[in-house]
Amino acid sequence: MKFGTILLAGMIAFGGLPALAQGTGAINVLGTVDKLDGTTMVLRSDDGGAAESFRLAADVLVLQSRPATLADIRPNDFVASAARPGADGKLHSVELRIFPEALRGAGEGQRPMAGTGNLTMTNATVTGAAVADGSNDIKVSFKGGVSEMVVDPGVPVTRIDVADRSLLKVGAKVRVQGARDAGGASASRITIQ
Repeated sequence: MKFGTILLAGMIAFGGLPALAQGTGAINVLGTVDKLDGTTMVLRSDDGGAAESFRLAADVLVLQSRPATLADIRPNDFVASAARPGADGKLHSVELRIFPEALRGAGEGQRPMAGTGNLTMTNATVTGAAVADGSNDIKVSFKGGVSEMVVDPGVPVTRIDVADRSLLKVGAKVRVQGARDAGGASASRITIQ
C-alpha cells in the first residue's frame, strides 16, 4: 500500500473529513476522469473497477496535489504526516502533506493508525522547523498536545492547494471523496493528482 493512500485513509478514519467519515457510505476512489459535465463526473477507478458516475456537489472542493520540498514547510502551515518511531526515539515522517487554509483543523491530533503496524498519524500546525544533520526537525502543535517529527531527505513532501474547478478535465488523474446513498454516489472533494 502506498503511503499516500495510508495517509489519506488515516485522515478519513480519524475525522479529517467529518462529513465523509460518518457511516459506511464514505467514498475514497483514485482514478481517471472519463466524462465530465457541469453536474456529473464519470471516473474509471485505478483498481480495475468499472466506471462510476458521481454527482458533483454545487460546492465541491477541488484541490490540486503538487510536489514540494523540505524548504516549503513553514511555521503555521497545517500539515499531515504518517510517521514511524526511529532508533532515536523521534517520529520520522514517511510522507508529509502541506494543507491549504481550507483544510486547517482537518483530523487535527496525533494517534496510531489502525492496521498499519507502528505508523502514527499527525495532523497539526507547524510551530517551528530547523535543519539538523540534513533533515528537517519539525515541531507541531495540535489540540491537546505538541510533538516533534523528523522529515528526512527523500521523504515525499506534497502541497495541496485549492484549485479552480476549470482544471478538472477528461483524462485527469484524481482522488474523489464523497458519499454513497440510495440515490447514488456524490463527490464533495476532488483532488487532482
